[in-house]
Amino acid sequence: MLPETKVKIKKEIREWLETIVIAMILAFFIRTYFIQAFKIPSGSMLETLQLGDHLFVNKFLYGTKVPFTNNKVWRVREIQRGDVVVFKYPVEPKKDFVKRTIGLPGDEVEIHNKIVFINNVQLSEPYSQHKDSRIFPDNPDIPAEVRSRDNLPKFKVPPGKYFVMGDNRDNSLDSRFWGLLPEENIRGKAWFIYWPLTRIRIIK
Repeated sequence: MLPETKVKIKKEIREWLETIVIAMILAFFIRTYFIQAFKIPSGSMLETLQLGDHLFVNKFLYGTKVPFTNNKVWRVREIQRGDVVVFKYPVEPKKDFVKRTIGLPGDEVEIHNKIVFINNVQLSEPYSQHKDSRIFPDNPDIPAEVRSRDNLPKFKVPPGKYFVMGDNRDNSLDSRFWGLLPEENIRGKAWFIYWPLTRIRIIK
């Protein structure tokens, strides 16, 4: 093999390697700070999100975390009531959950016979559904993990925390059972469904 040919091959290999490395760095940067893919693992958000839906998560809307800290930069806006968020499950942080933001810091939240009240006003929730006609009363003789599904005494959401619920109210493991969601656990806002093709849409 001629020396010129060897040099040309080495140059092409180096260029390919550089391209691959740059692509990997860009992919890591985008996934870490801007967009992340997520697959819906359960039916807790029916009918808004279906089991198996693939979606993109907007990670920069609420601010991008500075590495190795809880500080955020480039915040576009604050988390709003009704936002569907993807977050690290507080009980098992290695798992990602998706729920809807219901109670914001400073809100007084109450659930009475499946009806949610925010600051003493009934919350309009066209996205929610109840498939179980039973109502578990707020009775101390009933286990808390059961009665809290349909009834919660009034409480105030502290700073830096959020009360989140699944749209499929009778079948959702959410703040009613495991508590409030710390802001630092929130990865981003569920943005839009990209698969299956028949369900491509912005998430509301």
